[in-house]
Amino acid sequence: MPPKKQVEEKKLLLGRPGNNLKAGIVGLANVGKSTFFQAITRCPLGNPANYPFATIDPEEARVTVPSPRFDKLSEIYKPASKVPAHLTVYDIAGLTKGASAGEGLGNAFLSHIRSVDSIYQVVRCFDDAEIIHIEGDVDPVRDLDIINTELRLKDIEFSEKHLEGIFKITRRGGQSLEVKQKKEEAALVEKIIELLKTGQRVANHSWSTKEVEIINSMFLLTAKPSIYLINLSEKDFIRKKNKHLMRIKEWIDTYSPGDLVIPFSVCLEERLSHMSLEEADEELKSLGVDSSLPKIVTTMRQKLDLISFFTCGPDEVREWTIRRGTKAPQAAGVIHNDLMNTFILAQVMKYEDVVEYKDEVAIKAAGKMQQKGKEYVVEDGDVIYFRSGAGKN
Repeated sequence: MPPKKQVEEKKLLLGRPGNNLKAGIVGLANVGKSTFFQAITRCPLGNPANYPFATIDPEEARVTVPSPRFDKLSEIYKPASKVPAHLTVYDIAGLTKGASAGEGLGNAFLSHIRSVDSIYQVVRCFDDAEIIHIEGDVDPVRDLDIINTELRLKDIEFSEKHLEGIFKITRRGGQSLEVKQKKEEAALVEKIIELLKTGQRVANHSWSTKEVEIINSMFLLTAKPSIYLINLSEKDFIRKKNKHLMRIKEWIDTYSPGDLVIPFSVCLEERLSHMSLEEADEELKSLGVDSSLPKIVTTMRQKLDLISFFTCGPDEVREWTIRRGTKAPQAAGVIHNDLMNTFILAQVMKYEDVVEYKDEVAIKAAGKMQQKGKEYVVEDGDVIYFRSGAGKN
């Protein structure tokens, strides 16, 4: 008999990102975080001053997720209201060496990271005598080491405190289910502590379903999915070369394997943000490059394995965000808890069919509108009407 085909198990993702995805911008002081925040949000918030701790309390703004499908559905339905998907971005205060022990704005900085779903880590790779580097010179690998060390040290502290709470229960002894579960949890936390001490991040390892639930409850900083944004000079970005890039890749392969790296130029993006969209397009064409900002937004959704479904009608076209693998009742719950609790069925049309037929009567006549029950797993691009026992659709 031929050998059974091996099915590769998909890595379980940490975190519970919902429809309002939150991403924090993290890095050392004066690496371009606040300027990047202003460029990606096209708003005057943030404080791109040339001194450490110019940002203290995190600034917050929403970024529209680029979505050609949303634009096409809006064109077809011509709704009174259009609500695209958003990414909420936080400009978090710059990190310093010793933050895990409270140096600089350490404790506040680290608590702000705990509240986001994911991290954009900005790494400086440009020389500029007028922009002070808090460590004295530009060395992105050293900067990566500093941030990785501070996040790991804080996670070790969190984990050791968590372990103390577990031991209070396991010391009672006995064979109860709670004691057994806590002993298993203690073994996991001890494993996490050892992993952190070797320089690794929790997010870059594989965990079982039960382990994911425990890790999610701990809100560890190194469990946050990360994308590394390599801030180049405009000249280096255009020519796609920089002397630090190979060393950065080697560091990420060692300490953050599998995480994504996106080179970009804050200087260029900031300049484009002051132009009209038409002027910015012309400038990019003349330089022979594309803006990195759309990729930075959409890649974070992909990193978190997020997909979209749509609700459409003459009143409103809206794009909703869920994690891949979500069943219909839970997807309805993203709209309103009542829809999940009283879910009856989902009427599903595929995006491609809506674009082809452009009319729901024609879609029904072609047998392309399907009725799905509680076990239906929502697919990326589904256009859905939910029916519930409460009479809400």
